[in-house]
Amino acid sequence: QVQLKESGGGWVQAGGSLRLSCEASGRYNMGWFRQAPGKEREFVAVINWNGADTSYADSVKGRFIISRDNAKHTVYLQMNSLKPEDTAVYYCAESRSWALRTAESGYDYWGQGTQVTVSS
Repeated sequence: QVQLKESGGGWVQAGGSLRLSCEASGRYNMGWFRQAPGKEREFVAVINWNGADTSYADSVKGRFIISRDNAKHTVYLQMNSLKPEDTAVYYCAESRSWALRTAESGYDYWGQGTQVTVSS
């Protein structure tokens, strides 16, 4: 049973930064998604198994950085220049696909989520 666990969420003022962490099960492609109140869950970023390839949603490009440390079995999401519209529950997810996936259907396992709140 794969269990993913996110941490690092919290409250921050607009313009601030947070770093999320996700304990990964192995060397698979990993993604971050988020779900704001009243909205559907959306793709944020994905990284391939060795960290050589990444992809971002346009809404976070240039502000968020996804990275991983396979020795620590951890995937990170560094979030900078945060905006109130970044407020959401953030989920990490594991994909057993060889390709980088941006749709929820491309992921096999999900964490429970961590809340990020950005105040204006």
